[in-house]
Amino acid sequence: MIIHKGGWVHSLLLALEKRAELAEKGQTMLEDALGHAYEGLLITDADGYILKINSAYAAFLETTIDKLIGKHVTEVIENTRMHLVAKTGVAEIAQLQKIKGHEMICSRIPIFENGKVVSVLGKVMFQNIEDLFSITENFKKLKNELEFYKNELSNHLSAKYSFDHIVGISKELEWVKELGRKVAKSATTVLLKGESGTGKELFAHAIHNESARKLGPFIKVNCAAIPETLFESELFGYREGAFTGAHKKGKKGKFALADKGTIFLDEISELPLTMQVKLLRVLQEKEIEPVGSETTEAVDVRIIAASNRDLETLVKSGTFRHDLYYRLNVVMLDIPPLRSRRDDIPLLIQFHLRQLERETGIPVEGVEPDVAEILRQYEWPGNVRELRNVLEQALYVKVGPTISRNDIPGALVKGIGASYSQENRRSLKFIARQAEEEAIRSAIREEKGDKQAAAARLDISKSSLYAKVIQYDITV
Repeated sequence: MIIHKGGWVHSLLLALEKRAELAEKGQTMLEDALGHAYEGLLITDADGYILKINSAYAAFLETTIDKLIGKHVTEVIENTRMHLVAKTGVAEIAQLQKIKGHEMICSRIPIFENGKVVSVLGKVMFQNIEDLFSITENFKKLKNELEFYKNELSNHLSAKYSFDHIVGISKELEWVKELGRKVAKSATTVLLKGESGTGKELFAHAIHNESARKLGPFIKVNCAAIPETLFESELFGYREGAFTGAHKKGKKGKFALADKGTIFLDEISELPLTMQVKLLRVLQEKEIEPVGSETTEAVDVRIIAASNRDLETLVKSGTFRHDLYYRLNVVMLDIPPLRSRRDDIPLLIQFHLRQLERETGIPVEGVEPDVAEILRQYEWPGNVRELRNVLEQALYVKVGPTISRNDIPGALVKGIGASYSQENRRSLKFIARQAEEEAIRSAIREEKGDKQAAAARLDISKSSLYAKVIQYDITV
């Protein structure tokens, strides 16, 4: 057959030659890519026989490419699933595979032609999973450190509690909480009055969280814990070189840190007279003057102050400025002591026991009836803080599932006089409490656990029912 130049046969041969060159070039490029890849690469046919493998994978298997080509994949690679993927046609991405004692991450991808699997590409993403673990562990470490510092910053600059954390249903406490919610909506200064341990800091947190400033910082200052010589620099900060030992870049004071938020000045009665004058200026002018500065700075801060000492008495004795007292005492919240709201004690016992159970990991079902009455009758000079400490101590020494009389300090029993006797059990108050508890249990049982229906049956509000359920530790 004579082939004429420019004829159709000649053109066809040229086209086929060009395709062959492109195919050969593509083959060379593929082999070059396989050879230089860091990862182990492998290609098998639909029956699991090795068509291609790169030198990195062959070296890992401690052999050569020539000895691997044509062999079934199961003969040379342990725990392989290449042949199984060829049958199922389902890709497996980032799977663990143990090869020669090394944990590796492998991917197996089926290649289709006309709807049928013609080959499978295998890829070892890491030579050893320990490399990946090392990277992951470093990342986790950095992430954990970041979270730690974020939480530390949040703990120092944000309020943690709301009015829901202030436990009690007594009229005395509810009145103060309601006033606290009202005053929180304004920007006015608040003075918290109450004995030590009554929860003044809880109220400060709650007022901030209920206010329009809740997204701003909440800065706590214990005035009783700051040395007199450091008061000014702690509250108002200082400029570079303000005094010997000062940081080169200066330091922000508590008021500057609290800008656009709230500052809680606890134990305000311990503020020295010199600092009382400066605090009065902040209240009047809304500005501070850092130590060593010649100019003032405007601050937008809401002040909540607290004291367990009677400031009026201190004003009369001349140890607290009367003009500062009146500036602070715009709205006063007088937090009642625990002894004046004894009906809240059962609720507080349950609340703190559940909290302590989570914190310590020590299970506790509750307190014995005689213990409950002892705790209710005790005077609690240390208020709620003392109650929590007594419960925590009892949790560590108890031997049974509940806290018994032997688990609480003898001083408590002595403090209320005679122990809870049979005469107490015959008192009208005890009988009334028993009747109330049984009525609530019966209503909940009859309504098959529906507490809203039980409350309607008893003609009380749902919130009152829930409070009684907690008080009597009702689980039915």
